[in-house]
Amino acid sequence: MNPNPRIPYRFSGHGIELNPHPKGRILVHLVVNVEHWVFDAAMPRTIITPPHGKETIPDVPNFSWAEYGMRCGLPRILRAIQDRGLTASTSINASVIDAYPQAAEAMLEAGWEFIGHGMHQKTLNSATDERELVELAMDKVKGFTGYKPRGWLSPGLRETHDTPDILKASGIDYLCDWVLDDIPEWMQTKHGALLAVPYNLEVNDSIIFAIEKHDSDQMYERAVRTLNLFERESQSMPRIFPIGLHPHLIGVPHRFETLERLLDKLISTDGVGFVQGQEIFDWYQQQIPAPF
Repeated sequence: MNPNPRIPYRFSGHGIELNPHPKGRILVHLVVNVEHWVFDAAMPRTIITPPHGKETIPDVPNFSWAEYGMRCGLPRILRAIQDRGLTASTSINASVIDAYPQAAEAMLEAGWEFIGHGMHQKTLNSATDERELVELAMDKVKGFTGYKPRGWLSPGLRETHDTPDILKASGIDYLCDWVLDDIPEWMQTKHGALLAVPYNLEVNDSIIFAIEKHDSDQMYERAVRTLNLFERESQSMPRIFPIGLHPHLIGVPHRFETLERLLDKLISTDGVGFVQGQEIFDWYQQQIPAPF
């Protein structure tokens, strides 16, 4: 009995031969999560709890905490990545295009890949019609960028039982919700194979800073230790190194040096290359075609 309803179990890389990507043995995928937190709704996450534990709407301090990232954090992240000649992807709530047009334009101009991330920062489980929401988000991105997203990262990584089937039927090539391997894996849907591209909950500023509440250096320390292991393991099997970033977290002044140091460390490490999600999909599919 397979415990996973979507992806057959095996030791990572067992039974396959996978040649390194032309850019390197360790593929760094910078995923910048750019989100629209709706002012007249409960906030997806909070940094300050309300007095007496009673939630209030509007939630000005927590809304402002997130919007700081859109005003100050995102420009810093864009500049740090561009100044180093690197590439990235944005998992973007489609409503960002209207709510924060300068941000959307800047990422498009920078050449970042746009990955579907719902309409607003709300889980797919809360949607009245999930299929309609997915199509609406994809059409909105296509109208802005000129292409439908090839990848998808669900808000909060939360899915319904139908999400992979809906995404595949809608034309998505790869999904980043399933954080179960250091290389891609094909997953089963009712409409054919969908590629699970690695994402990261351990080297992710949301987990480290907003949930676990570590100090500013913790992300760098985790990334370096991950890199040290991947340098060894990638001698026999390539490794994907996704790094999840949020402008309101890594983009604040007391943490931003952490990102800059991390980028410089990765750049200086032999065998490391920076890629977008679509590059991971194309590289893997060419060598390991969908088995079902």
